[in-house]
Amino acid sequence: MASAEQGSEHPLAEAIVTGAREQGVALTTTRRFEALSGRGIQAEVDGRSVLVGNQRLMDDYHIHLNGLTTTAGELAQAGKTPMFVAVDGQAAGLVAVADRVKPGAREAVTRLKQMGIEVVMLTGDNRRTAQAVADALGIDRVLAEVLPADKANQVKQLQAEGKRVAMVGDGVNDAPALAQADIGIAIGAGTDVAIETAKVVLMKSDPLDIIRAIHLSKATVRKMKQNLAWASVYNILAIPVAAGILYPAYGILLRPEWSALLMSLSSIIVAVNAVLLRRVERQLQ
Repeated sequence: MASAEQGSEHPLAEAIVTGAREQGVALTTTRRFEALSGRGIQAEVDGRSVLVGNQRLMDDYHIHLNGLTTTAGELAQAGKTPMFVAVDGQAAGLVAVADRVKPGAREAVTRLKQMGIEVVMLTGDNRRTAQAVADALGIDRVLAEVLPADKANQVKQLQAEGKRVAMVGDGVNDAPALAQADIGIAIGAGTDVAIETAKVVLMKSDPLDIIRAIHLSKATVRKMKQNLAWASVYNILAIPVAAGILYPAYGILLRPEWSALLMSLSSIIVAVNAVLLRRVERQLQ
């Protein structure tokens, strides 16, 4: 199985290969490797046909699982992703991989919900595994067993419900959904395709950075509005005075050098107000 998975870029495949090497398993050359989107992989290892993937893949190739489905269900219930292995058309075993929930993930979900933001899990994993992880994180809505090609459609459906969607992803399969979302957020440790597609990249791969990005974005918009309001009011008041509107009645006239100085002062105030964003950044650290 590990030899067959060498040709895959999927995180689950990487976990299998890494685990096998850590246990001293000697891997062999793989031939005729093919990634089967949303199902798994097939390859030829030492002249034998190997299938690795979910139950959908096994069903497509009419592989009798001989009771392995019961064990797979128990593993999925525990939050693990089970993968079936078939060799030469016969069920050969079952391997489970568990995602390590990032330390700040649960806190990030909690704080997003406190901000009135609905959190949805969108995953290709089986429903039991997804629900187990969602329960651990406090996520109420789960869209599981979603094929890679359908992730963008799921985002469209959420948008059709009148929601503005921010999609967080890290894989090649997430790229279409990241592009479809109103805001695509890529994990810094993710694939190049995801990073290129997203509008925001979390360089530290910390889920709490999503919260920081939201707060910083809101603070930036506030500063823009403040600067726009200041510049508008300043110019509305200063331009008529500079044009001499007060001269006939009060004899007040701004000399050109004073007008230039006051215009510079306006720019300085706007710039200083923008620099104050650094205080927000320090508070978020």
